[in-house]
Amino acid sequence: MLFAPELLMLIGSLVLFCLCLGQGKASLAKYTSLVLAVASALLSLATLQMNGTLFFDAYKVDMFSQLFKLAISVGFTFVLLFTGDLKGVESRLRPEYYLFMILSTLGLMMMVSSVELLSLFVALELSSYSLYLMVPMRDDHGGIRVQMEAAIKYILFGVVATGTMLYGLSFIFGLTGTTYVYELVPKMHDLVSSPTALLAIALFMSGFLYKLAVFPFHFWVPDVYQGASNATTAFIASIPKLGAVAILIRISTLVASTGGEAVINMLMILAVCSMFYGNLSALVQKDIKRMLGFSGISHAGFVLLGILTLKETGYATSMYYITGYVFMNLACFVVICNVSKKGENVCVEDMSGLYKRAPLLALTLLVGMMALAGIPPFVGFMGKFMLLLGALREGHLTLVILAALNTAIAIYYYLSVVRVAFCSAPENRDVVEVDIKTRAVSVALIALIIVMGVAPKQIIAVAEAAVKNIF
Repeated sequence: MLFAPELLMLIGSLVLFCLCLGQGKASLAKYTSLVLAVASALLSLATLQMNGTLFFDAYKVDMFSQLFKLAISVGFTFVLLFTGDLKGVESRLRPEYYLFMILSTLGLMMMVSSVELLSLFVALELSSYSLYLMVPMRDDHGGIRVQMEAAIKYILFGVVATGTMLYGLSFIFGLTGTTYVYELVPKMHDLVSSPTALLAIALFMSGFLYKLAVFPFHFWVPDVYQGASNATTAFIASIPKLGAVAILIRISTLVASTGGEAVINMLMILAVCSMFYGNLSALVQKDIKRMLGFSGISHAGFVLLGILTLKETGYATSMYYITGYVFMNLACFVVICNVSKKGENVCVEDMSGLYKRAPLLALTLLVGMMALAGIPPFVGFMGKFMLLLGALREGHLTLVILAALNTAIAIYYYLSVVRVAFCSAPENRDVVEVDIKTRAVSVALIALIIVMGVAPKQIIAVAEAAVKNIF
């Protein structure tokens, strides 16, 4: 039962592999994936209170891992529902596309339970290589092949991040003689202040900072977001970030007991650089996916504010914020995927008069953008407020001031999209047809963003209970 969600996804991936043999039917693959995603979410919820280890203690199931698996499964379900028939993805490759989505999700679910570094690495690569293959599956409409350039950049940067992470792992094993994280914690107590140990931790963390798109591991983000299909970008921009945050929290416990001032300073520098680079670059973007890519770099910096406190409350706040970010981001991609008729990219001016052309989508865009901007009463405001408060309690006043300044910068470009949607004429643009599934997803995401914003106490309490006994 402990391995039930992952086992279900594994069996499902084998079923999808069989469907892909010969002339696979995309509709059957789609509904199979949807059933798997919903069942995985239910199994993760059912195993929420279970604890245990598997595979020679390399795999740990606890409340912390199951919460992330639940969030991953729910986010995956939303993506499958609103992406519809995968507009913008080559029709002959759609069965394989669903297979890779399942495999990537399986890798993320295994990653959040892995407490042995080699197992963690294998799970990360399973998730990553599936994404590398999804990016070039975009339709070649108009003779434009930007998806190929995006895929090449994605895999090349990914390979470099993988090599760097393995190099750091070799240092860690050489210093401690083990790859089990729970054995590393006491051994790192005496080593954490040494330059070699700090270098090892920094190199190993780079793989997950790459996944989270933290500066300077962000170079792939804008081009991949713009070059991939809308459905692929929706998945890449949200679900993998949950796995990255889960592992960063686990790894940060290696230095939590010893203070780890050098690691804290490193995370502070990365957080500030990510926030400024992401927000200032997003100001001039016209392509909405590219803008959301740069804004994601900024939000990664905010997530680090909770992790660098090295406290349970900070970890819980980061969990709360990244979960809220996934829902906020998906709300924006619901609109992008439906405004785009044939899977083409959507620019800011394409949102003109959206409040008349599709009122529910306009409301979804309003809630998503305002939440990302950090405006109350949405989850983005409460998440940023608690992250800043936690950092302030740890004495990081300068960091808090810089983060607050970045919040002000971000408001401009988020609300500029809202202004175009609500204050501009449709200019002969067609009415956007919205099916019942998309309506349901829009309402659900709006409700989640608001409920998480007005009632954060209960969610934070659950997250704190989850992080108390990570090891």
